[in-house]
Amino acid sequence: MKRVLIIRCGALGDLVYATSVIDALKAQYGEDTLIDFVATPSSAAIFKKDPRVHHIFPLQHKKIPLPLSSQKKAVVNASRKEPYDILINFEHGKQFSSLIEKIQAEKKIGAQLTEPKIPEGVTHMVDIIRYTFKELVSEEIFQKSFPRLVGSDKEEMRKKYGLSKNFLIISASNSHQKRNRINYRAWDNAHWRELIARTAQEKEVVIIGAPSEREFFKELLPYPQNVVDLVGKTPLADLIGVIEAADALVATDTGTAHIASAVNTEVFALIGPTPANVTGPYKSLYNKVHIISLNLECSPCYKTERMKQCRDNICMKGISTDMVYERMHQAAVF
Repeated sequence: MKRVLIIRCGALGDLVYATSVIDALKAQYGEDTLIDFVATPSSAAIFKKDPRVHHIFPLQHKKIPLPLSSQKKAVVNASRKEPYDILINFEHGKQFSSLIEKIQAEKKIGAQLTEPKIPEGVTHMVDIIRYTFKELVSEEIFQKSFPRLVGSDKEEMRKKYGLSKNFLIISASNSHQKRNRINYRAWDNAHWRELIARTAQEKEVVIIGAPSEREFFKELLPYPQNVVDLVGKTPLADLIGVIEAADALVATDTGTAHIASAVNTEVFALIGPTPANVTGPYKSLYNKVHIISLNLECSPCYKTERMKQCRDNICMKGISTDMVYERMHQAAVF
């Protein structure tokens, strides 16, 4: 039995990308392959009902040096008691260097350890991760290695939350919702209200969001009939199941869009400043991803001086409700 440790800390989307390695390892080395993760606690909740993952080492504060970090020392000590066969590191930050060095593993690959051969034109973070572990698996397995999540059973989620057989999800918030500056990835609330009203005339609409985002969603009230409000009501494992049960999900470039693409639920992603070909929801052999963008000359600009100088995120505001609604109709969501 192989024992593998994977290091991937960061936002929810970052960890979703890394799940492409799980099935690949199981297919290559056997279903009894033991897979542990070092991950940020909030993001690692996606593994709560995932039988493929054996253990999570939580790492809340990445910058604390190893000698002062009880969480980092716990990882090292566990590896000394039972050394790993393989360590896969997906973190580039120097704050992980000493941790990587001290972990006991027969083979170590990944960032700061090996240089994967990335073909020209390959840009998406999922593919960068896939090529990072490519040397460990056969070509056939590599070609089928994509992000996949396991959450609560989708049929149980329909019953638990009283959802109909056919519904779509609107995920209006994103991780920058509460920051004290322009939320460059956000779509106007007026557009969201209009989209909710129009789509609810065609099919049941489920609104999702985190408990901390309830104040934001008050701006979208009152909801019309045929809308189910699940904001703050679904633990992450349940949220995965709800998204898997849906016919489609509409969101900006945020974690729920990545979850949808990883459970093969059709995604309509409204994207402006971020590079869809790098960090957008990932298009695999098994899912449908629709990128809705104005493709302005100034986009993408995320984390650049151009974005810092921007005082009005026209790349998002200019996406009309009609554009989104018509794209959904073209895809036969209704």
